[in-house]
Amino acid sequence: MKDLKEAINNFLDYLRIDKNYSKNTIDSYKNDLYNYHTYMQKENKKLNNITKKDIEGYLKYLKQKNLNMRTISHNISSIRSFYKFLVIHNHSNNPIELIELPKMKKTIPKVLSEEEINILLNIKEKDNYSIRNKAMLELMYSTGMRVSELTSLTIYDIDLSEDYVKVLGKGSKERIIPLGDIAIISLQDYLKIRSSMMKKNYEEALFLNNHGKKLTRQGFFKIIKKLAKDKNIQTEFSPHTLRHSFASHLLKHGADLKSIQEALGHSDLSTTQIYTHIEKEKLIENYHDSHPHG
Repeated sequence: MKDLKEAINNFLDYLRIDKNYSKNTIDSYKNDLYNYHTYMQKENKKLNNITKKDIEGYLKYLKQKNLNMRTISHNISSIRSFYKFLVIHNHSNNPIELIELPKMKKTIPKVLSEEEINILLNIKEKDNYSIRNKAMLELMYSTGMRVSELTSLTIYDIDLSEDYVKVLGKGSKERIIPLGDIAIISLQDYLKIRSSMMKKNYEEALFLNNHGKKLTRQGFFKIIKKLAKDKNIQTEFSPHTLRHSFASHLLKHGADLKSIQEALGHSDLSTTQIYTHIEKEKLIENYHDSHPHG
């Protein structure tokens, strides 16, 4: 295999067919590796004669474009995965093997306080859309699922008789998450009116938009941003905020990290440990605010 573009396309096929990665994940790899290919093409570099020095030149080029360290780190990770794939398929040259990822400061995710959560979830169910919004937000806060997982749910993934939801996470890994009482009641209310939101064609998606079709991630984001604004919630908001709040509040009330890891669908416990830093920061803040000599 001498052509870099061909090798990249083979790798993307591997991610799609063998690894069963989502379209969004594959598109992310594709974007990084096609940019890498374009650069190497301009430098007249072929697959078999790319060196560590060439890749260092590419990283220097990325830095000159004023990309942040997270984006550069993501590029390195994509290229590293690509070369690991090539080594497995008998390509001996691995020029990125000795290049380290740039060190990044860990960012602590923003979470809502329990008071803010109560304000956000205090939704008056006056019409179909407010009933849907209440059910979506209660479900997210009850389970900690990702926005993409929420919008991918079908009516067959919810079992209210057994009080659980079946979630298809990253890498198509399925997990079962128990539902809280308030989420169950909100979902029951929503399922009573869901059929009236459908248009002509039958739709399996659990949550529907105003056209009777599957609600998108972008649609959900608009809804939650408007709710936060209407309720005057000052904490910086993102689609992941309810997920972060779910994990942080569970930890605060005594849940163990392993259980939180399983609910969130993290493959590595170290990813879940970021929430211990949130609680530690809050503890220090409360100490300084409350202690007489703080």
